[in-house]
Amino acid sequence: MLEIRRLRLLRELSIRGTLAEVADALAYSPSSVSQQLALLEKEVGAELLRKSGRRVILTPEALVLVEHTSELLDALERTESALAASQSEVRGTVRLAVFQTAALALMPVALRTLRERHPHLRVEMVQHEPETALHETWARDFDVVVAEQYPHHAAPHYAGLDREPLTSDAIRLAVPPEGAVEEFDDVRRLADAAALPWVMEPHGAASRHWAEQACRSAGFEPDVRYETADLQAHVALVESGNAVALLPDLVWVGRTASARLVDLPGAPHRTVFTSIRSSGAAHPVMLAVRAVLEEAARSLLPS
Repeated sequence: MLEIRRLRLLRELSIRGTLAEVADALAYSPSSVSQQLALLEKEVGAELLRKSGRRVILTPEALVLVEHTSELLDALERTESALAASQSEVRGTVRLAVFQTAALALMPVALRTLRERHPHLRVEMVQHEPETALHETWARDFDVVVAEQYPHHAAPHYAGLDREPLTSDAIRLAVPPEGAVEEFDDVRRLADAAALPWVMEPHGAASRHWAEQACRSAGFEPDVRYETADLQAHVALVESGNAVALLPDLVWVGRTASARLVDLPGAPHRTVFTSIRSSGAAHPVMLAVRAVLEEAARSLLPS
Protein backbone atom coordinates (compact mmCIF):
# COMPACT_ATOMS: atom_id res chain seq x y z
CA MET A 1 0.00 0.00 0.00
CA LEU A 2 1.43 3.38 -1.02
CA GLU A 3 1.55 6.01 1.69
CA ILE A 4 -0.28 9.28 0.89
CA ARG A 5 2.24 11.34 2.88
CA ARG A 6 5.12 10.20 0.66
CA LEU A 7 3.03 10.63 -2.46
CA ARG A 8 2.32 14.21 -1.45
CA LEU A 9 6.05 14.87 -1.07
CA LEU A 10 6.54 13.68 -4.64
CA ARG A 11 3.75 15.97 -5.85
CA GLU A 12 5.29 18.90 -3.98
CA LEU A 13 8.62 18.17 -5.65
CA SER A 14 6.93 18.30 -9.06
CA ILE A 15 5.56 21.73 -8.17
CA ARG A 16 8.56 23.30 -6.41
CA GLY A 17 11.50 21.71 -8.20
CA THR A 18 14.00 21.17 -5.38
CA LEU A 19 14.12 19.11 -2.20
CA ALA A 20 15.01 22.26 -0.24
CA GLU A 21 11.88 24.08 -1.40
CA VAL A 22 9.71 21.07 -0.57
CA ALA A 23 11.27 20.88 2.89
CA ASP A 24 10.68 24.58 3.46
CA ALA A 25 7.05 24.42 2.32
CA LEU A 26 6.15 21.41 4.48
CA ALA A 27 8.40 22.08 7.49
CA TYR A 28 10.62 19.03 6.90
CA SER A 29 14.39 18.82 6.71
CA PRO A 30 15.78 18.23 3.20
CA SER A 31 17.34 14.95 4.38
CA SER A 32 13.97 13.76 5.68
CA VAL A 33 12.32 14.57 2.34
CA SER A 34 15.06 12.66 0.53
CA GLN A 35 14.66 9.65 2.83
CA GLN A 36 10.90 9.54 2.42
CA LEU A 37 11.17 9.70 -1.37
CA ALA A 38 13.77 6.93 -1.32
CA LEU A 39 11.31 4.79 0.65
CA LEU A 40 8.62 5.60 -1.91
CA GLU A 41 10.91 4.38 -4.70
CA LYS A 42 11.31 1.07 -2.85
CA GLU A 43 7.54 0.76 -2.40
CA VAL A 44 6.93 1.46 -6.07
CA GLY A 45 9.83 -0.64 -7.30
CA ALA A 46 10.87 1.92 -9.89
CA GLU A 47 13.20 4.90 -10.21
CA LEU A 48 11.28 8.13 -9.55
CA LEU A 49 13.98 10.82 -9.56
CA ARG A 50 17.02 11.63 -11.67
CA LYS A 51 19.55 14.33 -10.80
CA SER A 52 20.02 17.29 -13.14
CA GLY A 53 22.51 19.73 -11.63
CA ARG A 54 21.07 21.08 -8.39
CA ARG A 55 17.56 19.99 -9.32
CA VAL A 56 15.93 16.63 -9.86
CA ILE A 57 13.82 15.43 -12.76
CA LEU A 58 10.77 13.24 -12.26
CA THR A 59 10.69 10.04 -14.28
CA PRO A 60 7.60 9.00 -16.28
CA GLU A 61 6.64 6.65 -13.43
CA ALA A 62 6.84 9.57 -10.99
CA LEU A 63 4.63 11.73 -13.19
CA VAL A 64 1.98 9.00 -13.21
CA LEU A 65 2.07 8.96 -9.41
CA VAL A 66 1.82 12.76 -9.25
CA GLU A 67 -1.27 12.80 -11.45
CA HIS A 68 -3.01 10.19 -9.34
CA THR A 69 -1.90 11.87 -6.10
CA SER A 70 -3.64 15.07 -7.18
CA GLU A 71 -6.81 13.07 -7.78
CA LEU A 72 -6.47 11.43 -4.34
CA LEU A 73 -6.03 14.79 -2.62
CA ASP A 74 -9.09 16.15 -4.43
CA ALA A 75 -11.10 13.10 -3.33
CA LEU A 76 -10.00 13.58 0.28
CA GLU A 77 -10.98 17.24 0.12
CA ARG A 78 -14.43 16.36 -1.23
CA THR A 79 -14.81 13.78 1.55
CA GLU A 80 -13.90 16.38 4.18
CA SER A 81 -16.46 18.76 2.67
CA ALA A 82 -19.21 16.14 2.81
CA LEU A 83 -18.36 15.31 6.42
CA ALA A 84 -18.28 18.97 7.46
CA ALA A 85 -21.67 19.55 5.81
CA SER A 86 -23.22 17.10 8.29
CA GLN A 87 -22.14 19.22 11.26
CA SER A 88 -24.33 21.91 12.76
CA GLU A 89 -21.55 24.53 13.13
CA VAL A 90 -19.01 26.02 10.78
CA ARG A 91 -15.67 25.23 12.34
CA GLY A 92 -12.05 24.64 11.43
CA THR A 93 -9.25 26.73 9.96
CA VAL A 94 -9.27 28.56 6.65
CA ARG A 95 -6.14 30.06 5.06
CA LEU A 96 -6.72 33.17 2.96
CA ALA A 97 -4.36 34.93 0.57
CA VAL A 98 -5.38 38.47 -0.38
CA PHE A 99 -3.87 41.38 -2.26
CA GLN A 100 -3.14 44.63 -0.44
CA THR A 101 -6.18 46.71 -1.37
CA ALA A 102 -8.57 43.92 -0.41
CA ALA A 103 -6.70 43.36 2.85
CA LEU A 104 -7.21 47.01 3.75
CA ALA A 105 -10.73 47.60 2.42
CA LEU A 106 -12.63 44.28 2.49
CA MET A 107 -11.02 42.13 5.15
CA PRO A 108 -11.57 44.22 8.32
CA VAL A 109 -15.35 44.08 7.75
CA ALA A 110 -15.32 40.47 6.57
CA LEU A 111 -13.15 39.20 9.43
CA ARG A 112 -15.34 40.85 12.05
CA THR A 113 -18.47 39.35 10.51
CA LEU A 114 -16.92 35.88 10.32
CA ARG A 115 -15.86 36.07 13.96
CA GLU A 116 -19.37 37.10 15.06
CA ARG A 117 -21.24 34.49 12.99
CA HIS A 118 -18.81 31.59 13.23
CA PRO A 119 -16.90 31.79 16.53
CA HIS A 120 -15.39 28.33 16.01
CA LEU A 121 -13.82 29.29 12.68
CA ARG A 122 -10.16 30.29 12.71
CA VAL A 123 -9.12 32.57 9.85
CA GLU A 124 -5.46 32.94 8.88
CA MET A 125 -4.71 35.67 6.33
CA VAL A 126 -1.55 36.48 4.37
CA GLN A 127 -1.03 39.33 1.92
CA HIS A 128 0.19 38.05 -1.45
CA GLU A 129 0.26 39.25 -5.02
CA PRO A 130 -2.53 37.51 -7.02
CA GLU A 131 -0.22 35.57 -9.34
CA THR A 132 1.68 34.06 -6.39
CA ALA A 133 -1.46 33.46 -4.34
CA LEU A 134 -3.25 31.61 -7.14
CA HIS A 135 -0.28 29.32 -7.70
CA GLU A 136 0.10 28.59 -3.99
CA THR A 137 -3.61 27.86 -3.60
CA TRP A 138 -3.36 25.40 -6.47
CA ALA A 139 -0.36 23.91 -4.61
CA ARG A 140 -2.57 23.69 -1.46
CA ASP A 141 -0.74 26.29 0.64
CA PHE A 142 -3.94 28.37 0.86
CA ASP A 143 -7.65 27.60 0.77
CA VAL A 144 -9.10 30.85 -0.61
CA VAL A 145 -7.64 33.64 -2.73
CA VAL A 146 -8.99 37.14 -3.12
CA ALA A 147 -7.35 38.30 -6.34
CA GLU A 148 -7.59 41.07 -8.93
CA GLN A 149 -7.25 41.47 -12.66
CA TYR A 150 -7.07 44.56 -14.81
CA PRO A 151 -8.89 45.01 -18.12
CA HIS A 152 -7.47 42.69 -20.80
CA HIS A 153 -4.89 41.39 -18.29
CA ALA A 154 -6.36 38.11 -17.04
CA ALA A 155 -4.86 36.54 -13.93
CA PRO A 156 -3.35 33.05 -14.42
CA HIS A 157 -5.71 30.07 -14.56
CA TYR A 158 -4.88 26.78 -12.85
CA ALA A 159 -6.61 23.46 -13.39
CA GLY A 160 -8.84 22.64 -10.44
CA LEU A 161 -9.28 26.24 -9.24
CA ASP A 162 -12.68 27.83 -9.69
CA ARG A 163 -13.25 31.57 -10.01
CA GLU A 164 -16.18 33.61 -8.68
CA PRO A 165 -16.58 37.37 -9.27
CA LEU A 166 -16.60 39.35 -6.03
CA THR A 167 -16.87 42.95 -7.18
CA SER A 168 -15.45 45.43 -9.66
CA ASP A 169 -14.23 48.97 -9.12
CA ALA A 170 -13.64 51.83 -11.50
CA ILE A 171 -10.08 52.89 -12.28
CA ARG A 172 -9.60 56.65 -12.37
CA LEU A 173 -6.82 59.18 -12.72
CA ALA A 174 -5.96 60.50 -9.25
CA VAL A 175 -4.66 64.08 -9.25
CA PRO A 176 -3.55 66.27 -6.31
CA PRO A 177 -6.31 68.43 -4.80
CA GLU A 178 -7.30 71.57 -6.67
CA GLY A 179 -5.05 74.44 -5.66
CA ALA A 180 -2.45 72.27 -3.91
CA VAL A 181 0.17 72.49 -6.69
CA GLU A 182 -0.51 74.72 -9.69
CA GLU A 183 0.96 72.42 -12.36
CA PHE A 184 -1.70 69.77 -11.61
CA ASP A 185 -4.73 72.08 -11.65
CA ASP A 186 -5.38 71.98 -15.40
CA VAL A 187 -5.75 68.19 -15.60
CA ARG A 188 -9.25 67.35 -16.82
CA ARG A 189 -8.48 64.22 -18.86
CA LEU A 190 -5.76 61.59 -19.06
CA ALA A 191 -3.87 63.32 -21.90
CA ASP A 192 -3.47 66.43 -19.72
CA ALA A 193 -1.14 64.41 -17.43
CA ALA A 194 1.42 63.76 -20.19
CA ALA A 195 4.11 66.05 -18.77
CA LEU A 196 3.48 65.36 -15.08
CA PRO A 197 5.36 63.04 -12.69
CA TRP A 198 3.75 59.63 -12.18
CA VAL A 199 3.79 56.92 -9.53
CA MET A 200 3.19 53.33 -10.67
CA GLU A 201 3.72 49.80 -9.47
CA PRO A 202 7.01 48.10 -10.46
CA HIS A 203 7.53 46.51 -13.87
CA GLY A 204 6.01 43.05 -14.07
CA ALA A 205 2.78 43.96 -12.30
CA ALA A 206 -0.35 43.70 -14.44
CA SER A 207 -1.47 47.09 -13.14
CA ARG A 208 1.78 48.67 -14.37
CA HIS A 209 1.45 47.23 -17.85
CA TRP A 210 -2.20 48.28 -18.03
CA ALA A 211 -1.42 51.82 -16.83
CA GLU A 212 1.38 52.27 -19.36
CA GLN A 213 -0.87 51.06 -22.16
CA ALA A 214 -3.62 53.48 -21.07
CA CYS A 215 -1.16 56.38 -21.22
CA ARG A 216 0.18 55.30 -24.61
CA SER A 217 -3.36 55.04 -25.95
CA ALA A 218 -3.82 58.66 -24.81
CA GLY A 219 -0.76 59.65 -26.84
CA PHE A 220 2.13 59.87 -24.38
CA GLU A 221 4.75 57.92 -22.47
CA PRO A 222 4.31 58.44 -18.70
CA ASP A 223 7.18 60.01 -16.77
CA VAL A 224 7.32 57.40 -13.98
CA ARG A 225 9.49 58.93 -11.29
CA TYR A 226 8.24 56.82 -8.38
CA GLU A 227 7.75 53.05 -8.20
CA THR A 228 6.18 51.13 -5.34
CA ALA A 229 3.84 48.15 -4.99
CA ASP A 230 2.17 49.86 -2.03
CA LEU A 231 -0.96 51.63 -3.31
CA GLN A 232 -1.23 53.54 -0.03
CA ALA A 233 2.09 55.12 -0.97
CA HIS A 234 0.55 56.04 -4.34
CA VAL A 235 -2.29 57.75 -2.50
CA ALA A 236 0.14 59.64 -0.25
CA LEU A 237 2.23 60.84 -3.19
CA VAL A 238 -0.86 62.06 -5.04
CA GLU A 239 -2.51 63.77 -2.08
CA SER A 240 0.76 65.49 -1.12
CA GLY A 241 1.06 67.02 -4.58
CA ASN A 242 3.98 64.95 -5.87
CA ALA A 243 2.48 62.76 -8.60
CA VAL A 244 -0.54 61.50 -10.48
CA ALA A 245 -1.62 57.85 -10.57
CA LEU A 246 -4.19 55.49 -12.03
CA LEU A 247 -5.96 54.01 -9.02
CA PRO A 248 -8.96 51.71 -8.48
CA ASP A 249 -11.82 52.97 -6.32
CA LEU A 250 -11.26 50.34 -3.61
CA VAL A 251 -8.20 52.27 -2.36
CA TRP A 252 -10.51 55.09 -1.22
CA VAL A 253 -12.78 52.87 0.91
CA GLY A 254 -12.74 53.94 4.56
CA ARG A 255 -11.18 57.31 3.93
CA THR A 256 -12.17 60.70 2.57
CA ALA A 257 -10.21 61.24 -0.61
CA SER A 258 -8.63 64.66 -0.90
CA ALA A 259 -7.30 63.74 -4.34
CA ARG A 260 -9.28 64.82 -7.40
CA LEU A 261 -10.52 61.82 -9.41
CA VAL A 262 -10.79 62.09 -13.19
CA ASP A 263 -12.82 59.57 -15.18
CA LEU A 264 -11.01 57.69 -17.96
CA PRO A 265 -12.13 56.98 -21.54
CA GLY A 266 -14.24 53.84 -21.70
CA ALA A 267 -14.78 53.80 -17.91
CA PRO A 268 -12.37 50.88 -17.25
CA HIS A 269 -12.96 48.66 -14.23
CA ARG A 270 -10.74 46.26 -12.31
CA THR A 271 -12.27 42.88 -11.44
CA VAL A 272 -11.92 41.39 -7.95
CA PHE A 273 -12.65 37.68 -7.58
CA THR A 274 -12.28 34.73 -5.23
CA SER A 275 -10.70 31.43 -6.20
CA ILE A 276 -10.96 28.08 -4.40
CA ARG A 277 -10.01 24.53 -5.33
CA SER A 278 -13.11 23.03 -6.93
CA SER A 279 -12.74 19.91 -4.79
CA GLY A 280 -13.23 21.99 -1.63
CA ALA A 281 -15.59 24.71 -2.84
CA ALA A 282 -18.65 23.02 -1.29
CA HIS A 283 -17.09 22.86 2.18
CA PRO A 284 -19.24 24.84 4.68
CA VAL A 285 -16.20 26.89 5.66
CA MET A 286 -15.58 27.96 2.06
CA LEU A 287 -19.26 28.73 1.51
CA ALA A 288 -19.33 30.84 4.68
CA VAL A 289 -16.18 32.76 3.77
CA ARG A 290 -17.39 33.48 0.26
CA ALA A 291 -20.81 34.62 1.49
CA VAL A 292 -19.29 37.06 3.97
CA LEU A 293 -16.80 38.41 1.42
CA GLU A 294 -19.66 39.03 -1.01
CA GLU A 295 -21.61 40.89 1.68
CA ALA A 296 -18.60 43.02 2.54
CA ALA A 297 -18.00 43.86 -1.10
CA ARG A 298 -21.64 44.86 -1.65
CA SER A 299 -21.62 47.09 1.44
CA LEU A 300 -18.41 48.87 0.43
CA LEU A 301 -18.90 49.10 -3.34
CA PRO A 302 -22.65 48.89 -3.99
CA SER A 303 -23.50 48.32 -7.65
